Amino acid sequence: MPFEVYKPRGERVPKLPLVTISKNSIVLNKHAREKLDTEKVELAYDKEQNTIRIKATEDGQNIKKTKVFSRGFFNHFNIAAKGKYQAKYDEKENALYVSLD
Repeated sequence: MPFEVYKPRGERVPKLPLVTISKNSIVLNKHAREKLDTEKVELAYDKEQNTIRIKATEDGQNIKKTKVFSRGFFNHFNIAAKGKYQAKYDEKENALYVSLD
């Protein structure tokens, strides 16, 4: 039986921006908030790709601590997804893209 050696200080896994979607809100983890570096965001939805865009903006919805209250957004687009999703960051647009698939 082959043994594998445990190395506690092995390769560092990069910290990923994660987004948690609940019934009423979108919660951004520390790394997602650091990437956007803003207090307000614009929410958009692409039905064909089933993707939410969270973009930093001057005049949008407030991020209250870690949450963006989004019930109206979910209702408008009939989004029923819940759970944790990994977000992809686009540096050019300063936006996070969350695929709900």
